[in-house]
Amino acid sequence: MSQLIDITLTVNGRSHRLSVSPRRVLADLLREDLQLTGCKIGCDQAVCGACTVLVDGMPATACTSFAFELDGKALTTIEGLAAGGVLDPVQQAFLEHGAFQCGFCTPGMILSAKALLARHPDPDEPLIRQWLNANICRCTGYQMIVEAVRAAARAG
Repeated sequence: MSQLIDITLTVNGRSHRLSVSPRRVLADLLREDLQLTGCKIGCDQAVCGACTVLVDGMPATACTSFAFELDGKALTTIEGLAAGGVLDPVQQAFLEHGAFQCGFCTPGMILSAKALLARHPDPDEPLIRQWLNANICRCTGYQMIVEAVRAAARAG
């Protein structure tokens, strides 16, 4: 039986102290322990990007990140973007531009786009595509997603 490790995470601005198994992945912790189901499980291999969250502002795959390794880190999930019932500009742009179909990849796409815009406020299309290359969408063909990210950049 493995010993539990005590960790503290800040998730969407709220501190959580948890005891986790060394084998517990972040996606399971978020979905099962914290009931934050916006983090999707698509591959369990860090290939599809559906589980993308932000760790200290940078995209990370929650399906392969061990929870104990994130002790002391600040995480943002899709549930943490809207404030006071108002969508984040990236969320709003995805909605306005129809940048989703089935929606399975959307949380990860939005979080990757959010990280991109924090570092590059006015990205061109090649840079957007480069930043989103770890997020697979099987429905949209990506053009509406790129347009949404450019619109979010213009919205500031």
